[in-house]
Amino acid sequence: MGIEATARIVAEGTGLPVLAGDGPIALRRTRSHGTGLRVTMVGAMSGPLGGDRLAVDATVRDGTHLTVDSAAATIALPGHGPGPARYDIALDVGEEAELRWLPEQLIAARGSDLRTHTRVRLAAGARLLLREEQILGRYGEEPGTLTTRLTVHRAGRPLLDTELACGPGAPAGWDGPAVLAGHRAVGQLLVVDPAFDDKPPEPRLLGLTAVITPLAGPAALVTALAQDALALRRVLDEAQEGLLGGPHR
Repeated sequence: MGIEATARIVAEGTGLPVLAGDGPIALRRTRSHGTGLRVTMVGAMSGPLGGDRLAVDATVRDGTHLTVDSAAATIALPGHGPGPARYDIALDVGEEAELRWLPEQLIAARGSDLRTHTRVRLAAGARLLLREEQILGRYGEEPGTLTTRLTVHRAGRPLLDTELACGPGAPAGWDGPAVLAGHRAVGQLLVVDPAFDDKPPEPRLLGLTAVITPLAGPAALVTALAQDALALRRVLDEAQEGLLGGPHR
């Protein structure tokens, strides 16, 4: 039987009234590189494994700035439990608050089966920087099965709902020219900023396999493919610098 665990973060002003790690997810308050609070997720155990049910809930209250990162990559592994592993993330950002969600890569190791769903709720005046980087298999290894979904609501209205399934358990064509085209690293960068109401970003290509797309709201989405984790990180860093004026990691 898999592990069921939920880690919780509540950030308010200059404090963290709730900082509770659980199971394989430990949370540590760490030194911020700028203003605001910073929390680092530390893997206390291997995982997620098959059958695990893991979750992270983060609330950033009005006027608060929070950065959440991780100490190392997350590796999805095969497990003894029945069914796929699940990793659900819920992010709630209040008025005039800012969340930078910057975890390290998620690696789908051979034989793993992981389903993730990130749900974001933003107040009208909230700002968000969210990065996701997925790597299909470790070096020289066939990928596991990975299904990821990102759902974002702003001021109670839908802003983005996107899903990607890849690996041996995904629908046929996931590795074809219309989806990954043989690449083994995929990522996205979402920036939501009320300042984009007056000056939205321009759509443009970043090389041959990455693009910046303005959304129907004060937001921009970068989607990128690459041959490996290092190349993907470089593309997303370039995009982040162009949208925000610096890598901010």
